[in-house]
Amino acid sequence: MLVIALIALGVTVRLTWLHTVEQPFLYSEGQKRTVRVKSEPARRGVITDRFGQPLAVSTSVVDIGIHPNQIDPSVLPDLASALGRNANDLIRTVAEARLKKKSFIYLARQVQPDVADRVAALEVEGIQLNENFRRYYPAGEVTADLVGLVDIDHNGQEGIELAYDSYLEGQEGKRTVVQDRKENVVKLVGVSSVAKPGKDIALTIDLRLQYLTYRELKAAVEQHSAFSGSAVLLDAHTGEVLAMASQPSYNPNNRALLKAENMRNRAVADVIEPGSTMKPFTVAAALESGRYKPESMVDTDPGFMKVKHKTIRDHRNYGQLDVTGVITKSSNVGVTLLSADLGADTMWQFFTKAGLGQPSGLGFPGETVGQLPYPDQLDPLRLATVSYGYGLATSPLQLAQAYTSFTQNGCRMSVSIVMDSYSPEDCQPVMKPQVAKQMLNILETVTSSKGTGRRARVDGYRVGGKTGTAHRIGRYGYEEAKYTAVFAGVAPISNPEVVLVVVIDDPKGREYYGGEVAAPVFSRIVSQALRLRQVPPDDMPDVGQQVAGGVTWMD
Repeated sequence: MLVIALIALGVTVRLTWLHTVEQPFLYSEGQKRTVRVKSEPARRGVITDRFGQPLAVSTSVVDIGIHPNQIDPSVLPDLASALGRNANDLIRTVAEARLKKKSFIYLARQVQPDVADRVAALEVEGIQLNENFRRYYPAGEVTADLVGLVDIDHNGQEGIELAYDSYLEGQEGKRTVVQDRKENVVKLVGVSSVAKPGKDIALTIDLRLQYLTYRELKAAVEQHSAFSGSAVLLDAHTGEVLAMASQPSYNPNNRALLKAENMRNRAVADVIEPGSTMKPFTVAAALESGRYKPESMVDTDPGFMKVKHKTIRDHRNYGQLDVTGVITKSSNVGVTLLSADLGADTMWQFFTKAGLGQPSGLGFPGETVGQLPYPDQLDPLRLATVSYGYGLATSPLQLAQAYTSFTQNGCRMSVSIVMDSYSPEDCQPVMKPQVAKQMLNILETVTSSKGTGRRARVDGYRVGGKTGTAHRIGRYGYEEAKYTAVFAGVAPISNPEVVLVVVIDDPKGREYYGGEVAAPVFSRIVSQALRLRQVPPDDMPDVGQQVAGGVTWMD
Protein backbone atom coordinates (compact mmCIF):
# COMPACT_ATOMS: atom_id res chain seq x y z
CA MET A 1 0.00 0.00 0.00
CA LEU A 2 2.87 2.30 0.80
CA VAL A 3 4.30 1.80 -2.72
CA ILE A 4 1.00 2.64 -4.35
CA ALA A 5 0.63 5.73 -2.21
CA LEU A 6 4.11 6.90 -3.16
CA ILE A 7 3.38 6.42 -6.90
CA ALA A 8 0.14 8.38 -6.63
CA LEU A 9 1.93 11.15 -4.78
CA GLY A 10 4.58 11.31 -7.52
CA VAL A 11 2.00 11.58 -10.29
CA THR A 12 0.18 14.33 -8.43
CA VAL A 13 3.39 16.29 -7.91
CA ARG A 14 4.31 15.93 -11.62
CA LEU A 15 0.89 17.11 -12.83
CA THR A 16 1.05 20.06 -10.46
CA TRP A 17 4.51 20.95 -11.85
CA LEU A 18 3.30 20.76 -15.46
CA HIS A 19 0.23 22.90 -14.82
CA THR A 20 2.12 25.56 -12.89
CA VAL A 21 5.85 25.82 -13.46
CA GLU A 22 6.10 24.41 -17.03
CA GLN A 23 2.72 25.53 -18.40
CA PRO A 24 4.02 28.64 -20.24
CA PHE A 25 6.83 26.65 -21.87
CA LEU A 26 4.54 23.82 -22.99
CA TYR A 27 1.95 26.26 -24.31
CA SER A 28 4.64 28.03 -26.31
CA GLU A 29 5.91 24.76 -27.78
CA GLY A 30 2.35 23.66 -28.63
CA GLN A 31 1.76 26.87 -30.52
CA LYS A 32 4.84 26.14 -32.60
CA ARG A 33 3.45 22.81 -33.78
CA THR A 34 0.20 22.49 -35.70
CA VAL A 35 -1.32 19.41 -37.28
CA ARG A 36 -2.73 20.29 -40.69
CA VAL A 37 -4.28 18.47 -43.64
CA LYS A 38 -2.59 19.79 -46.76
CA SER A 39 -3.82 19.40 -50.32
CA GLU A 40 -1.37 18.13 -52.92
CA PRO A 41 -2.22 19.56 -56.36
CA ALA A 42 -2.63 17.20 -59.30
CA ARG A 43 -0.86 17.89 -62.55
CA ARG A 44 -3.34 18.59 -65.36
CA GLY A 45 -3.12 16.36 -68.43
CA VAL A 46 -1.04 17.42 -71.43
CA ILE A 47 -2.74 18.37 -74.70
CA THR A 48 -0.74 17.53 -77.82
CA ASP A 49 -1.19 17.52 -81.57
CA ARG A 50 -1.45 14.26 -83.52
CA PHE A 51 2.34 13.84 -83.52
CA GLY A 52 2.90 14.57 -79.83
CA GLN A 53 3.80 18.25 -80.13
CA PRO A 54 2.72 19.94 -76.86
CA LEU A 55 -0.15 22.41 -77.08
CA ALA A 56 -0.91 22.77 -73.34
CA VAL A 57 1.36 21.74 -70.47
CA SER A 58 1.49 22.36 -66.72
CA THR A 59 4.69 23.65 -65.12
CA SER A 60 5.53 23.72 -61.39
CA VAL A 61 4.91 27.05 -59.66
CA VAL A 62 4.20 28.30 -56.13
CA ASP A 63 1.27 30.24 -54.66
CA ILE A 64 2.34 32.69 -51.94
CA GLY A 65 -0.06 33.82 -49.24
CA ILE A 66 -0.02 35.20 -45.70
CA HIS A 67 -2.03 35.10 -42.50
CA PRO A 68 -2.43 38.88 -41.96
CA ASN A 69 -2.77 38.70 -38.17
CA GLN A 70 0.32 36.54 -37.77
CA ILE A 71 2.82 38.45 -39.86
CA ASP A 72 5.08 41.12 -38.39
CA PRO A 73 4.47 44.43 -40.25
CA SER A 74 8.17 45.26 -40.02
CA VAL A 75 9.04 42.47 -42.47
CA LEU A 76 6.64 43.65 -45.17
CA PRO A 77 9.19 45.85 -47.03
CA ASP A 78 11.56 42.87 -47.32
CA LEU A 79 8.68 40.65 -48.41
CA ALA A 80 7.64 43.19 -51.04
CA SER A 81 11.20 43.28 -52.37
CA ALA A 82 11.31 39.49 -52.63
CA LEU A 83 8.01 39.52 -54.53
CA GLY A 84 8.98 42.43 -56.76
CA ARG A 85 6.08 44.50 -55.46
CA ASN A 86 5.77 48.07 -54.21
CA ALA A 87 6.23 48.08 -50.41
CA ASN A 88 3.52 50.68 -49.74
CA ASP A 89 1.01 48.74 -51.84
CA LEU A 90 1.76 45.55 -49.91
CA ILE A 91 1.49 47.29 -46.53
CA ARG A 92 -1.88 48.73 -47.60
CA THR A 93 -3.09 45.30 -48.80
CA VAL A 94 -2.21 43.65 -45.48
CA ALA A 95 -3.77 46.47 -43.46
CA GLU A 96 -7.04 46.18 -45.40
CA ALA A 97 -7.07 42.42 -44.87
CA ARG A 98 -6.68 42.92 -41.12
CA LEU A 99 -9.52 45.42 -41.04
CA LYS A 100 -11.74 42.92 -42.84
CA LYS A 101 -10.57 40.22 -40.41
CA LYS A 102 -9.39 37.93 -43.17
CA SER A 103 -7.49 34.92 -41.90
CA PHE A 104 -5.61 34.34 -45.17
CA ILE A 105 -4.92 36.16 -48.42
CA TYR A 106 -2.87 35.37 -51.51
CA LEU A 107 -0.11 37.81 -52.36
CA ALA A 108 1.04 36.15 -55.57
CA ARG A 109 -0.24 33.19 -57.56
CA GLN A 110 1.71 30.89 -59.82
CA VAL A 111 5.13 32.44 -59.23
CA GLN A 112 8.33 30.79 -60.39
CA PRO A 113 10.33 28.69 -57.89
CA ASP A 114 13.17 31.26 -57.69
CA VAL A 115 10.71 33.89 -56.38
CA ALA A 116 9.36 31.40 -53.85
CA ASP A 117 12.93 30.63 -52.73
CA ARG A 118 13.58 34.34 -52.04
CA VAL A 119 10.42 34.54 -49.93
CA ALA A 120 11.21 31.32 -48.05
CA ALA A 121 14.69 32.61 -47.25
CA LEU A 122 13.13 35.41 -45.17
CA GLU A 123 11.95 32.77 -42.66
CA VAL A 124 9.02 34.95 -41.68
CA GLU A 125 6.18 33.69 -39.53
CA GLY A 126 2.74 33.88 -41.16
CA ILE A 127 3.84 33.27 -44.76
CA GLN A 128 2.43 30.24 -46.56
CA LEU A 129 3.94 28.69 -49.70
CA ASN A 130 1.76 26.22 -51.61
CA GLU A 131 3.03 24.11 -54.49
CA ASN A 132 0.88 24.43 -57.59
CA PHE A 133 0.96 24.29 -61.38
CA ARG A 134 0.65 26.88 -64.11
CA ARG A 135 -0.80 26.14 -67.53
CA TYR A 136 1.41 27.09 -70.45
CA TYR A 137 0.49 27.09 -74.14
CA PRO A 138 3.61 26.67 -76.34
CA ALA A 139 1.85 27.66 -79.59
CA GLY A 140 0.19 30.71 -78.02
CA GLU A 141 -2.38 32.45 -80.19
CA VAL A 142 -1.92 29.97 -83.05
CA THR A 143 -3.97 27.30 -81.25
CA ALA A 144 -5.79 29.47 -78.68
CA ASP A 145 -9.27 29.34 -80.22
CA LEU A 146 -9.05 25.57 -80.48
CA VAL A 147 -7.20 24.52 -77.32
CA GLY A 148 -8.78 27.20 -75.13
CA LEU A 149 -7.47 28.04 -71.67
CA VAL A 150 -7.97 27.49 -67.93
CA ASP A 151 -8.53 29.97 -65.11
CA ILE A 152 -6.04 30.52 -62.30
CA ASP A 153 -7.46 27.53 -60.42
CA HIS A 154 -6.98 25.26 -63.44
CA ASN A 155 -10.65 25.01 -64.36
CA GLY A 156 -11.29 24.79 -68.10
CA GLN A 157 -12.80 27.99 -69.49
CA GLU A 158 -12.74 27.66 -73.28
CA GLY A 159 -12.09 25.18 -76.07
CA ILE A 160 -10.70 21.71 -75.48
CA GLU A 161 -9.73 22.73 -71.95
CA LEU A 162 -13.43 23.21 -71.19
CA ALA A 163 -14.85 20.37 -73.28
CA TYR A 164 -12.54 17.78 -71.67
CA ASP A 165 -12.10 19.47 -68.28
CA SER A 166 -13.01 16.44 -66.15
CA TYR A 167 -10.73 14.21 -68.24
CA LEU A 168 -7.76 16.56 -67.96
CA GLU A 169 -8.07 17.83 -64.39
CA GLY A 170 -6.79 14.90 -62.30
CA GLN A 171 -7.47 14.35 -58.59
CA GLU A 172 -5.68 16.21 -55.80
CA GLY A 173 -4.06 14.33 -52.92
CA LYS A 174 -4.36 14.79 -49.15
CA ARG A 175 -1.68 14.41 -46.50
CA THR A 176 -1.59 15.11 -42.77
CA VAL A 177 1.49 16.98 -41.56
CA VAL A 178 2.88 18.77 -38.54
CA GLN A 179 3.95 22.35 -39.26
CA ASP A 180 5.85 24.91 -37.24
CA ARG A 181 4.77 28.52 -36.87
CA LYS A 182 6.58 29.41 -40.10
CA GLU A 183 4.46 26.91 -42.05
CA ASN A 184 7.41 24.55 -42.49
CA VAL A 185 6.50 20.88 -42.52
CA VAL A 186 8.40 19.19 -39.70
CA LYS A 187 6.73 15.81 -39.83
CA LEU A 188 4.58 13.76 -42.19
CA VAL A 189 1.83 12.10 -40.16
CA GLY A 190 0.11 10.23 -42.96
CA VAL A 191 -1.15 10.25 -46.54
CA SER A 192 -4.93 10.09 -47.02
CA SER A 193 -4.75 10.01 -50.80
CA VAL A 194 -2.05 10.36 -53.45
CA ALA A 195 -2.47 13.01 -56.15
CA LYS A 196 -3.48 11.48 -59.47
CA PRO A 197 -2.44 13.42 -62.58
CA GLY A 198 -5.02 14.15 -65.27
CA LYS A 199 -5.15 12.17 -68.48
CA ASP A 200 -3.38 13.39 -71.61
CA ILE A 201 -5.25 14.16 -74.83
CA ALA A 202 -3.89 13.97 -78.36
CA LEU A 203 -5.77 16.14 -80.84
CA THR A 204 -6.17 15.38 -84.52
CA ILE A 205 -4.61 18.65 -85.61
CA ASP A 206 -1.18 18.79 -87.19
CA LEU A 207 0.65 21.72 -85.60
CA ARG A 208 2.51 22.39 -88.87
CA LEU A 209 -0.79 22.74 -90.74
CA GLN A 210 -2.24 24.77 -87.88
CA TYR A 211 0.64 27.25 -88.09
CA LEU A 212 0.34 27.74 -91.84
CA THR A 213 -3.48 27.98 -91.72
CA TYR A 214 -3.30 30.57 -88.96
CA ARG A 215 -0.56 32.52 -90.74
CA GLU A 216 -2.34 32.69 -94.09
CA LEU A 217 -5.69 33.53 -92.51
CA LYS A 218 -4.19 36.31 -90.39
CA ALA A 219 -2.37 37.76 -93.40
CA ALA A 220 -5.58 37.82 -95.45
CA VAL A 221 -7.61 39.47 -92.68
CA GLU A 222 -4.94 42.15 -92.32
CA GLN A 223 -4.52 42.59 -96.09
CA HIS A 224 -8.23 43.22 -96.59
CA SER A 225 -8.80 45.03 -93.26
CA ALA A 226 -11.53 42.48 -92.56
CA PHE A 227 -13.60 42.27 -89.40
CA SER A 228 -12.75 38.61 -88.82
CA GLY A 229 -11.85 35.35 -90.49
CA SER A 230 -11.96 31.60 -89.97
CA ALA A 231 -10.66 28.48 -91.65
CA VAL A 232 -11.29 24.75 -91.20
CA LEU A 233 -9.07 22.08 -92.73
CA LEU A 234 -10.40 18.50 -92.62
CA ASP A 235 -8.94 15.16 -93.59
CA ALA A 236 -11.14 14.20 -96.54
CA HIS A 237 -10.89 10.50 -95.70
CA THR A 238 -11.66 10.57 -91.97
CA GLY A 239 -13.30 13.92 -91.15
CA GLU A 240 -10.52 14.64 -88.64
CA VAL A 241 -9.80 18.32 -88.02
CA LEU A 242 -6.26 18.97 -89.25
CA ALA A 243 -6.34 22.71 -88.57
CA MET A 244 -8.87 25.23 -87.31
CA ALA A 245 -8.07 28.92 -87.01
CA SER A 246 -9.87 32.16 -86.21
CA GLN A 247 -9.04 35.83 -86.46
CA PRO A 248 -8.73 37.85 -84.34
CA SER A 249 -7.20 35.51 -81.78
CA TYR A 250 -5.61 35.96 -78.34
CA ASN A 251 -2.52 34.93 -76.39
CA PRO A 252 -3.61 32.55 -73.60
CA ASN A 253 -0.26 33.05 -71.85
CA ASN A 254 -0.96 36.76 -71.26
CA ARG A 255 -4.19 37.19 -69.33
CA ALA A 256 -3.76 40.93 -69.03
CA LEU A 257 -4.61 41.35 -72.72
CA LEU A 258 -7.55 38.94 -72.94
CA LYS A 259 -10.67 40.30 -74.65
CA ALA A 260 -13.92 38.35 -74.59
CA GLU A 261 -14.73 39.14 -78.23
CA ASN A 262 -11.46 37.52 -79.36
CA MET A 263 -11.96 34.30 -77.42
CA ARG A 264 -14.61 32.74 -79.65
CA ASN A 265 -13.78 29.93 -82.02
CA ARG A 266 -15.46 31.49 -85.04
CA ALA A 267 -15.16 28.31 -87.08
CA VAL A 268 -17.72 26.60 -84.84
CA ALA A 269 -19.49 29.43 -83.00
CA ASP A 270 -20.18 31.90 -85.82
CA VAL A 271 -22.86 31.43 -88.44
CA ILE A 272 -22.69 32.73 -91.97
CA GLU A 273 -24.95 32.69 -94.96
CA PRO A 274 -22.83 30.48 -97.21
CA GLY A 275 -23.83 32.16 -100.45
CA SER A 276 -22.91 30.33 -103.63
CA THR A 277 -20.95 27.63 -101.77
CA MET A 278 -24.43 26.09 -101.32
CA LYS A 279 -25.05 25.75 -105.06
CA PRO A 280 -23.16 22.44 -105.39
CA PHE A 281 -25.68 20.84 -103.02
CA THR A 282 -28.58 22.09 -105.12
CA VAL A 283 -26.98 20.63 -108.24
CA ALA A 284 -26.11 17.40 -106.40
CA ALA A 285 -29.75 17.07 -105.35
CA ALA A 286 -30.76 17.47 -109.00
CA LEU A 287 -28.32 14.76 -110.12
CA GLU A 288 -29.38 12.50 -107.25
CA SER A 289 -33.02 12.78 -108.34
CA GLY A 290 -32.14 11.07 -111.62
CA ARG A 291 -33.93 13.76 -113.59
CA TYR A 292 -30.74 15.56 -114.53
CA LYS A 293 -27.26 14.73 -115.77
CA PRO A 294 -24.18 16.96 -115.79
CA GLU A 295 -24.80 17.65 -119.48
CA SER A 296 -28.55 18.37 -119.10
CA MET A 297 -29.40 21.84 -120.37
CA VAL A 298 -30.87 24.65 -118.29
CA ASP A 299 -32.16 27.79 -119.98
CA THR A 300 -31.12 30.81 -117.90
CA ASP A 301 -32.06 33.35 -120.60
CA PRO A 302 -32.45 36.35 -120.23
CA GLY A 303 -30.22 36.24 -117.12
CA PHE A 304 -32.92 37.08 -114.60
CA MET A 305 -36.31 35.80 -113.47
CA LYS A 306 -39.14 36.93 -111.26
CA VAL A 307 -40.08 34.88 -108.18
CA LYS A 308 -43.00 36.44 -106.35
CA HIS A 309 -41.98 40.07 -105.77
CA LYS A 310 -38.22 39.55 -106.16
CA THR A 311 -36.07 39.54 -109.28
CA ILE A 312 -33.29 36.96 -109.20
CA ARG A 313 -30.31 37.88 -111.38
CA ASP A 314 -27.11 36.47 -112.75
CA HIS A 315 -24.03 38.61 -113.38
CA ARG A 316 -24.96 38.47 -117.05
CA ASN A 317 -27.14 36.49 -119.41
CA TYR A 318 -25.52 33.06 -119.72
CA GLY A 319 -28.34 31.72 -121.90
CA GLN A 320 -28.27 27.94 -122.29
CA LEU A 321 -26.08 26.29 -119.64
CA ASP A 322 -25.62 22.64 -118.92
CA VAL A 323 -25.90 21.59 -115.26
CA THR A 324 -22.12 21.66 -114.96
CA GLY A 325 -22.07 25.20 -116.31
CA VAL A 326 -24.58 26.31 -113.69
CA ILE A 327 -21.82 25.74 -111.12
CA THR A 328 -18.95 26.92 -113.32
CA LYS A 329 -20.67 30.26 -113.92
CA SER A 330 -22.37 30.33 -110.49
CA SER A 331 -25.80 30.94 -111.98
CA ASN A 332 -28.46 32.04 -109.48
CA VAL A 333 -31.13 31.60 -112.14
CA GLY A 334 -29.91 28.09 -112.91
CA VAL A 335 -30.11 26.76 -109.34
CA THR A 336 -33.43 28.56 -108.82
CA LEU A 337 -34.90 26.64 -111.76
CA LEU A 338 -33.46 23.35 -110.51
CA SER A 339 -34.72 23.78 -106.94
CA ALA A 340 -38.18 24.81 -108.14
CA ASP A 341 -38.37 21.65 -110.23
CA LEU A 342 -37.26 19.42 -107.35
CA GLY A 343 -39.53 20.99 -104.74
CA ALA A 344 -39.14 22.00 -101.10
CA ASP A 345 -39.37 18.51 -99.58
CA THR A 346 -36.67 17.03 -101.81
CA MET A 347 -34.34 19.98 -101.27
CA TRP A 348 -34.83 20.00 -97.49
CA GLN A 349 -34.22 16.27 -97.18
CA PHE A 350 -31.02 16.49 -99.23
CA PHE A 351 -29.66 19.51 -97.32
CA THR A 352 -30.46 17.81 -94.02
CA LYS A 353 -28.57 14.66 -95.02
CA ALA A 354 -25.64 16.89 -95.93
CA GLY A 355 -25.62 18.07 -92.29
CA LEU A 356 -27.00 21.58 -92.72
CA GLY A 357 -28.90 22.72 -89.65
CA GLN A 358 -27.57 19.66 -87.76
CA PRO A 359 -24.96 19.34 -84.98
CA SER A 360 -21.58 18.38 -86.39
CA GLY A 361 -20.93 15.92 -83.58
CA LEU A 362 -17.62 17.58 -82.67
CA GLY A 363 -18.85 18.42 -79.16
CA PHE A 364 -17.05 21.75 -79.08
CA PRO A 365 -18.22 24.35 -76.50
CA GLY A 366 -20.36 27.07 -78.02
CA GLU A 367 -20.92 25.22 -81.28
CA THR A 368 -23.86 26.45 -83.33
CA VAL A 369 -26.15 24.19 -85.34
CA GLY A 370 -27.02 26.92 -87.82
CA GLN A 371 -30.48 27.21 -89.34
CA LEU A 372 -32.20 25.41 -92.19
CA PRO A 373 -35.84 26.37 -92.87
CA TYR A 374 -38.36 23.54 -92.72
CA PRO A 375 -40.20 22.54 -95.91
CA ASP A 376 -43.37 24.39 -94.91
CA GLN A 377 -41.28 27.57 -94.59
CA LEU A 378 -39.84 27.17 -98.08
CA ASP A 379 -42.25 29.10 -100.24
CA PRO A 380 -41.09 29.61 -103.86
CA LEU A 381 -39.02 32.68 -102.99
CA ARG A 382 -37.40 31.22 -99.87
CA LEU A 383 -36.68 27.98 -101.74
CA ALA A 384 -35.00 29.97 -104.49
CA THR A 385 -32.78 31.98 -102.13
CA VAL A 386 -31.82 28.91 -100.10
CA SER A 387 -30.75 27.16 -103.31
CA TYR A 388 -28.01 29.77 -103.78
CA GLY A 389 -27.09 30.19 -100.12
CA TYR A 390 -29.29 32.94 -98.73
CA GLY A 391 -31.95 32.51 -96.04
CA LEU A 392 -30.11 29.77 -94.15
CA ALA A 393 -27.18 29.80 -91.75
CA THR A 394 -24.26 27.46 -91.25
CA SER A 395 -20.92 27.47 -89.46
CA PRO A 396 -17.66 27.12 -91.38
CA LEU A 397 -17.20 23.71 -89.73
CA GLN A 398 -20.63 22.51 -90.88
CA LEU A 399 -19.91 23.67 -94.40
CA ALA A 400 -16.58 21.83 -94.45
CA GLN A 401 -18.24 18.69 -93.10
CA ALA A 402 -20.93 18.89 -95.78
CA TYR A 403 -18.23 19.02 -98.48
CA THR A 404 -16.81 15.69 -97.26
CA SER A 405 -19.87 14.07 -98.87
CA PHE A 406 -18.25 14.85 -102.25
CA THR A 407 -14.97 13.20 -101.24
CA GLN A 408 -16.18 9.95 -99.67
CA ASN A 409 -18.36 8.43 -102.37
CA GLY A 410 -21.36 10.45 -101.31
CA CYS A 411 -21.01 9.79 -97.59
CA ARG A 412 -20.78 12.69 -95.12
CA MET A 413 -18.07 12.02 -92.56
CA SER A 414 -18.43 12.63 -88.84
CA VAL A 415 -15.89 15.21 -87.75
CA SER A 416 -13.52 14.61 -84.84
CA ILE A 417 -10.92 16.59 -82.93
CA VAL A 418 -9.51 13.90 -80.61
CA MET A 419 -7.29 11.11 -81.92
CA ASP A 420 -8.72 7.59 -82.18
CA SER A 421 -12.28 8.94 -82.44
CA TYR A 422 -12.61 8.14 -86.14
CA SER A 423 -14.74 5.19 -87.16
CA PRO A 424 -15.43 4.24 -90.80
CA GLU A 425 -19.02 3.50 -89.78
CA ASP A 426 -19.58 7.14 -88.74
CA CYS A 427 -20.68 8.12 -92.21
CA GLN A 428 -24.07 9.47 -93.30
CA PRO A 429 -25.09 8.58 -96.88
CA VAL A 430 -26.01 11.74 -98.79
CA MET A 431 -25.78 10.83 -102.48
CA LYS A 432 -24.86 7.94 -104.73
CA PRO A 433 -21.10 7.40 -105.33
CA GLN A 434 -21.58 8.18 -109.02
CA VAL A 435 -23.14 11.55 -108.18
CA ALA A 436 -20.29 12.37 -105.79
CA LYS A 437 -17.76 11.62 -108.54
CA GLN A 438 -19.70 13.79 -110.99
CA MET A 439 -19.74 16.61 -108.46
CA LEU A 440 -15.97 16.48 -108.03
CA ASN A 441 -15.55 16.96 -111.77
CA ILE A 442 -18.07 19.79 -111.71
CA LEU A 443 -16.29 21.50 -108.80
CA GLU A 444 -13.02 21.33 -110.72
CA THR A 445 -14.50 23.49 -113.48
CA VAL A 446 -14.85 26.35 -110.97
CA THR A 447 -11.06 26.65 -110.77
CA SER A 448 -10.66 26.52 -114.54
CA SER A 449 -10.07 29.60 -116.67
CA LYS A 450 -13.83 29.80 -117.23
CA GLY A 451 -14.79 29.56 -113.55
CA THR A 452 -15.15 32.01 -110.67
CA GLY A 453 -12.48 30.33 -108.53
CA ARG A 454 -9.43 30.60 -110.75
CA ARG A 455 -7.35 32.03 -107.91
CA ALA A 456 -7.86 28.85 -105.87
CA ARG A 457 -5.67 26.84 -108.24
CA VAL A 458 -2.70 24.94 -106.84
CA ASP A 459 0.32 24.27 -109.05
CA GLY A 460 0.72 20.58 -109.76
CA TYR A 461 -2.63 19.50 -108.33
CA ARG A 462 -6.21 19.28 -109.55
CA VAL A 463 -8.41 21.19 -107.14
CA GLY A 464 -12.07 22.08 -107.10
CA GLY A 465 -14.49 24.04 -105.00
CA LYS A 466 -16.98 26.86 -104.98
CA THR A 467 -16.77 30.56 -104.37
CA GLY A 468 -19.36 32.34 -102.27
CA THR A 469 -20.15 35.98 -101.60
CA ALA A 470 -23.03 36.93 -99.32
CA HIS A 471 -24.26 40.22 -97.92
CA ARG A 472 -23.22 40.50 -94.29
CA ILE A 473 -26.00 40.19 -91.73
CA GLY A 474 -26.14 42.97 -89.14
CA ARG A 475 -28.46 43.75 -86.25
CA TYR A 476 -31.16 45.10 -88.56
CA GLY A 477 -30.77 42.76 -91.52
CA TYR A 478 -28.44 42.82 -94.51
CA GLU A 479 -25.79 45.51 -94.36
CA GLU A 480 -25.26 47.57 -97.48
CA ALA A 481 -21.82 47.23 -99.08
CA LYS A 482 -20.64 44.70 -96.49
CA TYR A 483 -19.95 41.12 -97.51
CA THR A 484 -18.75 37.74 -96.35
CA ALA A 485 -16.30 36.10 -98.76
CA VAL A 486 -16.14 32.30 -98.74
CA PHE A 487 -14.35 29.53 -100.57
CA ALA A 488 -15.05 25.85 -99.93
CA GLY A 489 -12.97 23.31 -101.76
CA VAL A 490 -11.42 19.88 -102.13
CA ALA A 491 -7.94 18.76 -103.15
CA PRO A 492 -6.76 16.93 -105.06
CA ILE A 493 -9.78 16.08 -107.19
CA SER A 494 -8.12 12.87 -108.39
CA ASN A 495 -8.06 11.43 -104.85
CA PRO A 496 -9.31 13.94 -102.28
CA GLU A 497 -6.97 14.39 -99.35
CA VAL A 498 -8.26 17.57 -97.70
CA VAL A 499 -11.36 19.72 -97.49
CA LEU A 500 -10.86 23.40 -96.67
CA VAL A 501 -13.31 26.21 -95.99
CA VAL A 502 -12.05 29.80 -95.75
CA VAL A 503 -14.26 32.67 -94.55
CA ILE A 504 -13.24 36.34 -94.62
CA ASP A 505 -15.87 38.49 -92.96
CA ASP A 506 -16.37 42.09 -94.10
CA PRO A 507 -13.28 42.67 -96.26
CA LYS A 508 -12.69 46.34 -97.04
CA GLY A 509 -11.59 47.77 -100.35
CA ARG A 510 -12.27 46.99 -103.99
CA GLU A 511 -12.01 43.21 -103.60
CA TYR A 512 -14.73 41.45 -101.64
CA TYR A 513 -15.84 38.46 -103.74
CA GLY A 514 -15.06 34.97 -102.50
CA GLY A 515 -13.03 34.30 -105.63
CA GLU A 516 -10.91 37.40 -104.98
CA VAL A 517 -10.47 37.27 -101.20
CA ALA A 518 -10.98 33.72 -99.90
CA ALA A 519 -9.86 31.64 -102.92
CA PRO A 520 -6.20 32.80 -102.79
CA VAL A 521 -6.05 31.83 -99.10
CA PHE A 522 -7.36 28.39 -100.03
CA SER A 523 -4.65 28.09 -102.67
CA ARG A 524 -1.81 29.02 -100.33
CA ILE A 525 -2.93 26.74 -97.49
CA VAL A 526 -3.70 23.73 -99.68
CA SER A 527 -0.49 24.10 -101.67
CA GLN A 528 1.61 23.75 -98.53
CA ALA A 529 -0.68 21.23 -96.83
CA LEU A 530 -0.50 18.74 -99.70
CA ARG A 531 3.27 18.94 -99.78
CA LEU A 532 3.59 18.59 -96.01
CA ARG A 533 1.36 15.52 -96.20
CA GLN A 534 3.51 14.23 -99.07
CA VAL A 535 0.63 13.94 -101.51
CA PRO A 536 2.07 13.23 -104.99
CA PRO A 537 1.32 15.95 -107.56
CA ASP A 538 -1.22 15.10 -110.26
CA ASP A 539 1.20 16.19 -112.97
CA MET A 540 4.10 14.00 -111.75
CA PRO A 541 5.34 11.86 -114.66
CA ASP A 542 4.78 8.11 -114.41
CA VAL A 543 8.31 6.80 -113.77
CA GLY A 544 7.49 3.29 -114.94
CA GLN A 545 6.20 4.47 -118.30
CA GLN A 546 9.18 6.78 -118.77
CA VAL A 547 11.67 4.01 -118.11
CA ALA A 548 9.79 1.70 -120.46
CA GLY A 549 10.02 4.38 -123.12
CA GLY A 550 13.76 4.68 -122.70
CA VAL A 551 13.71 8.00 -120.79
CA THR A 552 15.19 8.22 -117.30
CA TRP A 553 13.96 10.47 -114.45
CA MET A 554 17.18 12.51 -114.59
CA ASP A 555 16.54 13.38 -118.23
